[in-house]
Parts: sequence; structure tokens; C-alpha cells
Amino acid sequence: MKGDYQELVDEISGLLGAPATLENRDFGLVAFGAHDSDDDTAMDPVRTRSILTRRSTPAVRAWFEGFGITRATGPIRIPAAPEAGVFRGRICLPVRHRGAVLGYVWLLDADPGPTDEQLRAAMEVAARIGALLADEVRAGTDPSREFGAVLTAGRGWQRDMAVAALDEALGPDAKGPHTVVCVAPWPDDPPSVRTVPSTAALAAIPGAAGSPALAALVRLRSTDVLDPALLAADRLRATAGGGATAGVAVPRRGLTELAAAWHEAAAAARAATAESRFGPVVQWSAIGPYRLLTALPAETAADPVVRALLAPPHKDLARTAEVFLDCAGQASRTAAALGVHRQTLYYRLSRIQQLTGLDLNDGEDRLLLHMALKSARLGS
Repeated sequence: MKGDYQELVDEISGLLGAPATLENRDFGLVAFGAHDSDDDTAMDPVRTRSILTRRSTPAVRAWFEGFGITRATGPIRIPAAPEAGVFRGRICLPVRHRGAVLGYVWLLDADPGPTDEQLRAAMEVAARIGALLADEVRAGTDPSREFGAVLTAGRGWQRDMAVAALDEALGPDAKGPHTVVCVAPWPDDPPSVRTVPSTAALAAIPGAAGSPALAALVRLRSTDVLDPALLAADRLRATAGGGATAGVAVPRRGLTELAAAWHEAAAAARAATAESRFGPVVQWSAIGPYRLLTALPAETAADPVVRALLAPPHKDLARTAEVFLDCAGQASRTAAALGVHRQTLYYRLSRIQQLTGLDLNDGEDRLLLHMALKSARLGS
């Protein structure tokens, strides 16, 4: 890899007729062109130090960044500053890949300097250097830290910066289809992404009462095929141990809605804990009214209408009310589901109305009781 960088730096040196130096975005030396001039001013203290120590000082870095090199997409000319040890002006060629700056090619400016055509040719070579640097970053980086930062960042510029960092770390995969999986509760540090097929990143996210959940970013072949996410959810849930549930968000392309996807996955995992009929792994699209109920704060108090029903002596009444409402108020279906006689059901419904003060023939009263009972499940 280093040999590739050297060849490309030498190619730029040949195009512009001046020795070039390549540094990464942290101003660490990567490669430099040979210096065969008798002009001592060509080796000013800044260039000499960079080559000998393989790094520029923080002061030099701040000086050059002050000319906007981190934002530049084309060549930048920087004047000499003898007081800073910069005896010769510089030309900086920003090395970018997919919009992110990954390094800089430096050349000593001259009079006359390189033509616009020469600089355009040199920038094409710089783009090839950028692709190499990006490949090297992806090969040696687990983007889990960046993924976790996206999910925990506040709204606005903080989240935008976190998304940009994750986009850079993922490379081309960032634009592909993916989904987010939540496994809760999670007992320990995240496993390696290499142990979970199709998983691009894993991050432990703090939860209520100090109980963390695990977030997984799962690559998909298409937004219509969720098999990789369901397999990853099963494997991670098994690793978490008994009692853990997993939720799967709606698939998306790109990273701008990752925070929303995480909320969906966490909501689905929470719903799976509340409703055993969902099973231990459930998709957000399948949790029905819990899509709205899980958006409420976890500490939301139970509605007063269900307090009496939720008391231990009235457990059977609470169950009867929920099944009756799940069955759309159909007495025959409710009695069959509960395994009781219809007269027993009618007696229980009468007691429910007395305890709650609600009219089960009124649509809004039914809705309130139904949602209050479902919401109480989430808090139990």
C-alpha cells in the first residue's frame, strides 16, 4: 500500500515539476517526493521537520487549516510566513473521497507556478490517492463507535457530524439498504461485528434504569428481504440470554434516518416484552397500536381508569376487558377466548364498568380503556 502512495506522489511530482509530500488528515507523513535541488530554501524548517519526524506540529497544522484546506475541493495557494518557519509558499491539493477529506498533497509554490491544466491533472491523481486512503480506513476500522455516536447524538449539527463520520467509515455501504436491530436488555459489551453475519456495526446504548440495549446496523440485499436482520436478531438475542427480546426497524437506504430507525427497533423490542404473542423477535411494522404507545415516555403513569382493574384482586377483570376489546366487543368471540359462559362475561363487563366509570358501549370510552390497558403492559 505504501508503495502505491509513493508511486502516486512521484506521479504528481512529475506532473508539476516539484517534489510533493503526502500527509494524512492528521498531518502524519505518508510519502514524499525526492528533493534534488541545490536551492536550500526548498527545504524550509516545516518541510524538513515533516520529513524527519513524519509529523507537523500543532501550530503548523493550525496555520495551514486557517486557509480552509479542510473544506477545499481544489488546489489552495498558501503564502510564505517566515515567522512560522514557512519560507516558501505552498500549494495544497486536498485529497478527498466521497466528499470527505482524507489527506493533503503539498508542493512548494514557484514563480511561475504550475498551470491550471497541470493542477487539474494532479487533482485527478489526488483523487486516486483518496480512494486508496478510504480503502485503508475501511479495512482497519470498525464503525461501531461512529454508529453509537449517531444514535446518542442530540439533534442538529451534532447528529449531522456523527452521520458524516459514519458515512465515511462505511464507505459505499452507507448508501445501500440496511435496517437497525435492538436487543434488550443487553448484559455486557458488544460482540465483534465479525461474529454476526451481515452486521456492519454494533453499539451498546444506555437505557432506562441503567439497563443498556444493543443496537445493530445490518446490511440487507434489498429493502424487501429482512432475512439477514432476523437471523442477526436471533443470534444476538441468544447471546443476551433468557428474557431478551429483539425489535427490527423498517428498512431504509442511507443514514439520515438512523435515529428514527433506532427508535422503531427499540419500540418493537419493548412491545415484544409486553406482548408474548409477538414472539421474542418482532418487526416494528407488526406491533400495531404499540407503534404509538411506545412513543410515550417510559415513566408515563398508568391512566386512572385502569388503576382499580390492575389491582391484584381484579386480575381476571383486567384480562376480560382486554380480550373483550381485542375482540372488537364481540361477546361470543370473547367468551370463547376466555373459556367462560356468556353470562359470566356479561357479569364481568358490568363490574368493569362499575370500577372504571366507563361505558363500554361508547367508542371513545372503549378506546381509552383499550389504550390504557396496553400502555400498562409496557410499564409492567
